[in-house]
Formats: sequence, C-alpha cells, structure tokens
Amino acid sequence: MEIAPGTRASDAERDKVVKLLSRHLADGRIDLVEYDQRVARVYGTATRDDLQLVLSDLPKLSKEAQTQGKLPARLPIWQQIEGTSWLGVSILVLAIWGAISLSVGEFTYPWPIWVIGPWGAVLAFRVLAGFESGRFGHRAG
Repeated sequence: MEIAPGTRASDAERDKVVKLLSRHLADGRIDLVEYDQRVARVYGTATRDDLQLVLSDLPKLSKEAQTQGKLPARLPIWQQIEGTSWLGVSILVLAIWGAISLSVGEFTYPWPIWVIGPWGAVLAFRVLAGFESGRFGHRAG
C-alpha cells in the first residue's frame, strides 16, 4: 500500500527526525543554531514530505551510524551512578571484612551484609518499581 504525498506526520515520526538531527549535530554537520532552527521546523511541520525537506541536504545515516554512540539506556544515569556506588562500597566493605578475618585467623561476623543488603534492596526496588525512570509520567499538580 503506497502512502499518498501530503500524508500527515505523526509525533513519533517527528521525534525520529529530531533524533537524526541530533546525530548530525554530534557529527558536526550542523551547528547548534541550525539544529534549533531545524527542530523548530520539524515540530511545525504537518506532512511527511515537509519532514523529509528538513533532512534533504544532509546525508542518509546507516542504521549502524544512527545507533552508534548510544548506550543501551535501560537505567537512567542517576540509577547507574547509584548502582556503581553500591558496587564500589560493597567491594570495599568485603575487602575490609576479609582483611579483618585474615588478621584474626578465622571468619568474623559477616557485618558487610548490613551494608550491602539493605542498600542493594532499596536500589533494586527503585529500579523494578520504575518510579524514577520516567515510565509513569509526571503528576498533574
């Protein structure tokens, strides 16, 4: 089924074009001022033909180039930082506990579980619940 010229563009199509423009900005093909102007044009367009005009003077990006430089953002950056901090502290307290146990000559009380366990449980709950990931939208206030 062929789409007729002048077909209206969807918000998802506009967002896709903005992502392509972001990639061209990152590659240095357009500057920030031109990027802002083109994004304004994208969100002001009504048809798919007009969307293609915004990209007409830029080279086509391959699928690999479109996704290059993107990390699989399954977690927001702040949760990645919190998880990395938790992992670092967990390794540190386990190393301290191991050093104490070696110096005493036997395994001592496993106190690191009180550092690692509750903190890890809170982080896991926040990731699984998704309250901070933006999946639930914003509250009307």
